[in-house]
Amino acid sequence: MFFDRPESGELAVLVHLEISQAEQSEDPREFEELVLSAGGDPVDFLTGSRSTPSSKYFVGTGKLEELQAMVKQHNAELVIFNHQLTPSQERNIEHALGCRVLDRTGLILDIFAQRARTHEGKLQVELAQLQHMSTRLIRGWTHLERQKGGIGMRGPGETQLETDRRLLRARIKSIHKRLDRVRKQREQGRRARNRAEIPTLSLVGYTNAGKSTLFNAITDAGVYAEDKLFATLDPTMRRIGLRDVGPAILADTVGFISNLPHRLVEAFRATLEEAASADILLHVVDAADDERARNIEQVKLVLNEIGAGDLPVLMVHNKIDLLSNVDARIDRDDLGKPVAVWLSAQSGAGIEQLMEAITELLSDNIVHQKVLLPASMGSLRARLYRQNAVVGESHQSDGTCVIEIRLPEADLHRMLSAESLTINDLCWAQDDDQASSVVAG
Repeated sequence: MFFDRPESGELAVLVHLEISQAEQSEDPREFEELVLSAGGDPVDFLTGSRSTPSSKYFVGTGKLEELQAMVKQHNAELVIFNHQLTPSQERNIEHALGCRVLDRTGLILDIFAQRARTHEGKLQVELAQLQHMSTRLIRGWTHLERQKGGIGMRGPGETQLETDRRLLRARIKSIHKRLDRVRKQREQGRRARNRAEIPTLSLVGYTNAGKSTLFNAITDAGVYAEDKLFATLDPTMRRIGLRDVGPAILADTVGFISNLPHRLVEAFRATLEEAASADILLHVVDAADDERARNIEQVKLVLNEIGAGDLPVLMVHNKIDLLSNVDARIDRDDLGKPVAVWLSAQSGAGIEQLMEAITELLSDNIVHQKVLLPASMGSLRARLYRQNAVVGESHQSDGTCVIEIRLPEADLHRMLSAESLTINDLCWAQDDDQASSVVAG
């Protein structure tokens, strides 16, 4: 857009170096999946190792000559690095190769731009792209002379580069304002759910772990799901019903990836805040992935970055249909509390166990007893039925209702308060249905 560059194409040469001084190395297999997800056609793969990247070309002069030969041999129009390049390195390599050069951040941004479907998602991607592009404007217009003054325009003038920077800053500021409005709307929705005491569950996990497939299996929402990295960008929320708990909100979020560009984390902060404000995080893991331990750590890093590192987490090991001798089950800690569920979102095996585990985690204080309600408490009986809290009902000879109830203790207290009653006003039936005045809980 701002550079005199060759037209971009689909044939791509990939570059991956092992940098010995790097804290963490990227996965070349994941890199190739990213390129395929972006619609690229990898025709060659240059690998190597260096202690530190070259300040001018990132690679050494020998590897640069190899790259030139690969580009010429395959008539490639695009070279993609599995690393983050500086603006000067990107320009120097483009000049040497005569084709477009893209780094890892630019590749992920391109995938995000393809996947965004909602207005909010497109705004977030555009913001990240503009912020990335602003660092690539340097010397982009050096072939243009400084604009000259004229009648009514005396003064130093303004270079085209400065004009572009000013326009970028204005657009970035405008998008920030619009995303701030989105953030405020989300905050209002969260406050409303908190007032109604509706719990929120957020699906988080590494990209392509199967979050959207699981979301569809639970909610029948029909969310776009495909075996591609970052198949889903736009957040989706659905109301689900949980036994003993009542309604809850399930949110599907964008997938994470190793070294997720910081600009993307910032741009998608409004979306990721849904995860940060959840009552429980459902951390979906591809159980069939050899890199699952590494992926789990990468997700934890992003969760810490968005302030969700201390939230309760239920691990969800997905894709057990791709494993042998692994059945759907719930793993529990020493206290019997669910800590992990093994399932297959594709086949549906283990979905019931997942709902059971979620219900247990959300319903720490469930009242499941028989209560004796005289005719004078008919309105309370009606409230219990409206709450779907009645398991069974019978009647004594004097007309007293014996109702077996099952509901969260907080909901019971709320209903009693609406009837100007307290827990001490209720009579609880013993096994022989004889009345006894006790306090629940």
